[in-house]
Amino acid sequence: MKTYRPLTGEEKAILVSRGCSAEDWGRVQVSEGFDPIRLQRVSFSGDIRLGTFNKDFTLPGGLKLHAGITDATLHNVTVGDDCCIRSVRRYIANYVIGEGTLIDSVDLILVDGSTTFGNGVKVSVLNEAGGREVVIYDQLSSHLAYMLAMYRHRPQFVGSICQIIDRYVESVRSDVGTIGAGVTITGVAEIRNVKIGDACTVSGASLLSNGTIQSKKEAPVVIGQDVICEDFIICSNSSVTDGAMLSRCFVGQACRFGHAYSASDSLFFCNCQGENGEACAIFAGPFTVTHHKSTLLIAGMFSFMNAGSGSNQSNHMYKLGPIHQGTLERGAKTSSDSYILWPSRVGAFSLVMGRHITHSDTTNLPFSYLIEKGETSYLAPGVNLRSVGTIRDAKKWPRRDGRTDSRKLDFINFNLLSPFTVQKMLKGLKTLENLQYASGELSDVYSFHSVKITNSSLKKGLEFYRIAVDKFMGNSLISRLQDPDGGFSFSSEAQIRERLRPDSPVGSGEWVDVSGLIAPKSEIAALMNGIERGEVDTIEEIQEAFESMMSHYYSYEWTWAFQHISQIYGINPSKMTSEEAISIIRRWKDAVVKLDNMVYEDARKEFNLAAKTGFGADGDRLQKESDFEQVRGDFESNDFVRSVLDHIRVKSELGDRAIAALEKI
Repeated sequence: MKTYRPLTGEEKAILVSRGCSAEDWGRVQVSEGFDPIRLQRVSFSGDIRLGTFNKDFTLPGGLKLHAGITDATLHNVTVGDDCCIRSVRRYIANYVIGEGTLIDSVDLILVDGSTTFGNGVKVSVLNEAGGREVVIYDQLSSHLAYMLAMYRHRPQFVGSICQIIDRYVESVRSDVGTIGAGVTITGVAEIRNVKIGDACTVSGASLLSNGTIQSKKEAPVVIGQDVICEDFIICSNSSVTDGAMLSRCFVGQACRFGHAYSASDSLFFCNCQGENGEACAIFAGPFTVTHHKSTLLIAGMFSFMNAGSGSNQSNHMYKLGPIHQGTLERGAKTSSDSYILWPSRVGAFSLVMGRHITHSDTTNLPFSYLIEKGETSYLAPGVNLRSVGTIRDAKKWPRRDGRTDSRKLDFINFNLLSPFTVQKMLKGLKTLENLQYASGELSDVYSFHSVKITNSSLKKGLEFYRIAVDKFMGNSLISRLQDPDGGFSFSSEAQIRERLRPDSPVGSGEWVDVSGLIAPKSEIAALMNGIERGEVDTIEEIQEAFESMMSHYYSYEWTWAFQHISQIYGINPSKMTSEEAISIIRRWKDAVVKLDNMVYEDARKEFNLAAKTGFGADGDRLQKESDFEQVRGDFESNDFVRSVLDHIRVKSELGDRAIAALEKI
């Protein structure tokens, strides 16, 4: 622990000669190696502790500044070693400043009384009128926030969680703030009641009030020009720049906000992005992205979502106020100029186009297109399974995970096909079959939950879902049969059955997507039960429970697949023969090739003649095609197209190897 001593008479004299003053010199202490020559025109009051000043700072453009304090008023401040503080127009009060920090050209930095630095702020998410408030704190995960907002039917659980959070909030309460080591704060107007972590850059912000910036050396945060943040938490790796305005918001890890984006009463979890537009009372799960000035997201729950320009929702019908909410399940997108009148629910990985005012619920018809035709909402079930955009999204999300923090708050499952989506497709198959039976196979249009489904769309939906189910079940089976090195070493059906035996009974029932974490509903219920009974009573224990669900995902997934083999294929998995395993793998191989060929053909549309419109501005068709090829390349050499072809080859070879091993038994 660093030790301090009183000023010597000589040091005090030098400070006075350099225009420094103190309300009480006896309350100014310094560390060994302190050099008073590094201070000029500094006014002290309260308890002051000063470190050494030996470091040089190199600013952009090459200008060098030596550590020290110039033209500043400090009240109850501890300054770490090798800091540079200058041009503080008003004062800095009640802060501990870490070593190697630069503070230049600021107006006011202070802690005013006892504060929890944004921890404990209640965010009225989803319902602006209240009822789903989430208490934010600097370790909040998307999963706990989801449970707190959505499981209001369990008031004892909500009450217990709030007590756990309240204890944490009180543990960070202080009347002294911290500015971490290696921080840069320049050109800032006002920072009030804000805790700032290591290696943070705050440049040109207008106002930061009542918040925590969880910056770390391994995962720094950037706050930029003209930013206003009030009642906030900003987590590691994130940036808020270019006039963004956040009020009562939680910003998760590796988020990006800029270009005058504004948000209030909203939660944004890891890897969200917001530019130009506006958000109000939204629950933005991981990878929610909105870039357009004309886009308003309001009172909705989203994740892995991209909002098209002009996307909008309404959360009231001019009766009882803004009390309605809606959900776009993971991977859902909105096209340009789309509109949804809440309440409504859109199934996972679906695309919304046009205006929809009929309060539809397509949660059990995922991977669909929701399209407006003449003010009527039409649904094309499963069609998004063949979309090149869906596959591209699934591949890009893991690559775009910008978190470098060694402690990740959100546990993200990126799988496109999982028990969560496949259980919905099984329900979707039953729904479509029932519609077909009830209205007849020759009906032109079928009605379902305020949407219309054409005859051809229904038939294609049945095909798409069956193919996708075969793909998922085959994936699970082959993964279970494989050795750790990728081979298939079994010599009897008894060995096959032993390998197929589930590791755990967990996972056989319903699954849920808890804002990025795909898990058995039973495990979420068990966690809630533990919290209600007081067996789980710390934030750390809750995080460990989520991490355990994530780490056991594939074990739980196989339990689900094992339990559903008989339902889907009429095969008893406990007595599966090699011939039965081969039949499932052949269906899997056929499904993989069919889906990939559909994606391949969908990608080809991006290279047809219509896609070349606008190329070759002043030339003939040959010049247009040449211009297009120079900019976009040719179809066969496109990286994504080649990856699809490689996927067909690799999976076909894998299936052939598995079948060959099984045929030897």
